[in-house]
Amino acid sequence: MNRIDRLVAILIHLQTKRVVKAEEIGKRFGMSLRTVYRDVKALMEAGVPVGSEAGKGYFIVDGFHLPPVMFTQDEANSMLLAGKLVDKMADKSVRAAFDSALHKIKAVLSDPEKDHLENLDSNIGVFLRSRYEHREQSDFPDDFLTEIQRSIAQRNVLSLEYVNMDEALTNRLIEPIGIFYYSMAWHLIAWCRLRNEYRNFRADRIKSLKNTGEQFEKRSELSLQEYFKSMYQSTRNLIRVVATFEKSALKGRPLYGSVSQEDLGTRIRSEFLVDNLVYISNWFLVFGPNVEVEQPEELKTKLAELTEVLYKHHSMTNQTA
Repeated sequence: MNRIDRLVAILIHLQTKRVVKAEEIGKRFGMSLRTVYRDVKALMEAGVPVGSEAGKGYFIVDGFHLPPVMFTQDEANSMLLAGKLVDKMADKSVRAAFDSALHKIKAVLSDPEKDHLENLDSNIGVFLRSRYEHREQSDFPDDFLTEIQRSIAQRNVLSLEYVNMDEALTNRLIEPIGIFYYSMAWHLIAWCRLRNEYRNFRADRIKSLKNTGEQFEKRSELSLQEYFKSMYQSTRNLIRVVATFEKSALKGRPLYGSVSQEDLGTRIRSEFLVDNLVYISNWFLVFGPNVEVEQPEELKTKLAELTEVLYKHHSMTNQTA
């Protein structure tokens, strides 16, 4: 990236947050702090009103805005691909918002770039089992994710009708802290005032939802990852499984049920929370030597036992053939 392109990229990045640390800019663009300081100074000398606050970072003075209307072909391609994923994994509120955003992106592309996207569109497909594959058959509304995101950002209390796994309808007032996609469904983590504890609500089991407008105070700095940790620590029925997978064996396939992942270069370390080891043992066999279980020891033993059973079975089959 030449310096002019880098300066424009830094300016766009400064507009993505209220305050941006110099270290963040350096990490994003692979620059030393000295280069960051020099580039920011160049933006200021060019008339861009960049302010700074000691110990916090840089910010754009209120009133200044430069719309990032320039997209590379690769950036436009990535948005098209993201749109395919959104269509399969998100509800109609998010799909409508993303579709509107994608149209705005297409509007600023040149004619050859528009033709490029048009040709690419029909050659990208996402085949994913999800309840959104059968939207017309669902008894539940399909437009809550946007409001849920808004309430998380603004810390608003949500009022909802929720159908639990026993098909019982309950009314809840909840304080949402985050959402995550797991096992083909979106899950909302929130403090439930009815149960007086943090609970996991499947978005596809919400019958109705309303933002009350009431703001709640943070009960703690609990994050999604901390919630997962507290969940398996406090729930005896859940077993923590940690394993690493060869990327070449995954071939882009998702690790269903994974609650966290760490990129190790050629391998991926993944963490799962399961209620028994039978299903995950059989699934791990598919990966053969390309999966390595770190914990628990019981899973390693079970995999060894399953492998021995299979070996004996096929050896006997060969002898009788």
